[in-house]
Formats: sequence, C-alpha cells, structure tokens
Amino acid sequence: MMLSMPLVVGVAGATAVSSAVLRRHDLVLRWMGHGLIGAAAFLAARPALADQYKMAADNARVDCTVSRHELTRISLVGDQIAAVSKISSGGPYNDFSVVNEPIRGDIYVAVPDSYAPKSISFFATSKKGFVYKFACGIEGVEAQQIFVTNPGLATEKAAEWEGQTSLQDTALRLIQAMAHEGNVDGYEIRQPANATARVGDLAIRLIAEYRGAALDGKVLRIENKSAAPVLLNEADLAPKDTLAVTISQLSLAPGQATAAYLVGQNGAR
Repeated sequence: MMLSMPLVVGVAGATAVSSAVLRRHDLVLRWMGHGLIGAAAFLAARPALADQYKMAADNARVDCTVSRHELTRISLVGDQIAAVSKISSGGPYNDFSVVNEPIRGDIYVAVPDSYAPKSISFFATSKKGFVYKFACGIEGVEAQQIFVTNPGLATEKAAEWEGQTSLQDTALRLIQAMAHEGNVDGYEIRQPANATARVGDLAIRLIAEYRGAALDGKVLRIENKSAAPVLLNEADLAPKDTLAVTISQLSLAPGQATAAYLVGQNGAR
C-alpha cells in the first residue's frame, strides 16, 4: 500500500441619594485602599532580576543588564571568552572594568558608583573565534549572571557526531537514538503539536523531529483505524531520498498503533 502523507503534518429622595453616594464613595475608598496595599505587597515581593539567557550568533549584538553595585558574570555556553576589547576613559573611578577568569573563560564586569553613563558596551572574542558585541544597561540590582548560547556551536557538535561514521551508518545510529528517546550531541529535538493525518485506513502523526547538521530524523505514530489487520511496508512509508526507515511493528491489528523512524538529509523532505 503506497502512503502519501504530509509529514510535517443602576433611590429615590435627596437623603437616599446622598446616602447611596456616601456608601459608594466609602466602597471606592476601601477598594482603593485594598488595591494600594496589594500593589505595595506586589512591589515588595517582586524578585530581583533573574539570570539572563541570551542566544547570539557570530558578530551579533547581545543586549543585557549589568549591576551598578555588584559584579556581573558573563559566560559563553560551550565556549570561553579569550579577549575583551573596550575603550578606556583613562581613570579607574569613571570607567567600568572587565576581568577575565582564565579557568572557565568567564568575564566579570564591575561598574563603580561614580560611573556616569547609563550603559556600557564592549566586544568579546571567544576561544572558538566568535565575536560578540555586548550592549548592557546599568541598573541598581544584585549581582547578575549572563549566559550566551551560540546556535552555531550546536551545529558544529552535530556535524562532529555525524562525521564519526558513514552517512548510511549515521542514519542507522540516529534511528537507534530516536527509538530509545535519547539525546544526540548538537541535535535540536522538537515535539510539534501536529494534527493527525488520515491516510487510507491509517492515522499518522509526527510526534518528534531530530534536526542536526546534515540529517533530519522523524518519529511517527501510526495507528490502524480499520476493522481489519494491516500490513505496513517500510518502502511504502518512506518518502523519496529517505536514507533509512524502521517500523517497530509491521503487522497492526484493528486499533493497534506502532512507531516509525525515518531519517533523511536536511532539506530533502
């Protein structure tokens, strides 16, 4: 059986009126009082600025916030900062400082109280050759942590994982990883909320997608909606240019479901 499926499937009297107005006025005042108390409690309970997570590609600008009174740590996820370039004002009391911590490759930014500008900016070069422009506003908050992730690093890791074996063997390794719900180095795993597609007697839904540097893997749920048994065929299920396909159970009884795993090259489907 050939399958063609969308994979990436309002009183009367003055006295009464006055009394009503006074009661309403009293209610409004009490409502406002409760509201102000609630607002004060909200402001008092508002948490300090949380850790900042940024995503930036090579040569990108990173907008962030640094503390005026405390240190701000900047860390590159999967990389290290090797050098920082900034303009010096010529004096330690009217300039911010950046210190590089050599073991982890993080930097620590300190802004003195005497520093007049409301923001700072500088360039950072990573050990893997990426350059980032940091443009950070200064606020009177507690010590900050800024974590920067470069999506290019994930692609690099995925390419390294894929390059360990031949293309066909890598496709089989990806199927094994998907079948065991495992993570693959550098791969982006998506769980799309796709509607179920009906193809003949079968209900088919995309439940997960693994996207790497060169390969794209998909996990499908296939259910037999007919009143009779159905025999699946791997060749019929696989679109053109599929490198590998595996179906957990080829024979499905009425109402029974199985999983299928397909691997193709990025952009092939």
